[in-house]
Amino acid sequence: MTTKKSPTKEELEEKISELTNNWKRALADYQNLEKRYDKEKQDFVQFATSGLILKLLSVLDHFERIQNYLKDDGLDLAIKEFKKVLVEEGLDEIEALGQQFNPMEMEAVEVGEGEEGKVLEVLQKGYRLKGRVLRPAKVKVGQVKKLEQ
Repeated sequence: MTTKKSPTKEELEEKISELTNNWKRALADYQNLEKRYDKEKQDFVQFATSGLILKLLSVLDHFERIQNYLKDDGLDLAIKEFKKVLVEEGLDEIEALGQQFNPMEMEAVEVGEGEEGKVLEVLQKGYRLKGRVLRPAKVKVGQVKKLEQ
């Protein structure tokens, strides 16, 4: 018959320390998992919202084109309220006119004579949603005319 030797105090303390460390790691992993899940949920909601807002931007574009030809206080108020709702959802316009061309926020669709790399004209407004580009601004960019020899 074999008898088991009982563990020493040091061995027990070492085992307790090991189990405590394992428990702390498992708890930290769980907390990180919860944080990642919450972020993924927020990203999903934002992504779902971005699709709708992108569709609403084309409606806003139409309203603003109409506003250029028709001066109406009711239309002006409707556009102002429409923009207010979009801003509350985290939308902001990309300022492009007169700025240096930024390929991360702008799409160059035309080139014209002017200061090199400066935006000469905004053909379609661009927008960011909560800091991320939702729709790049379509712009005309300046280019120095080269002399023909």
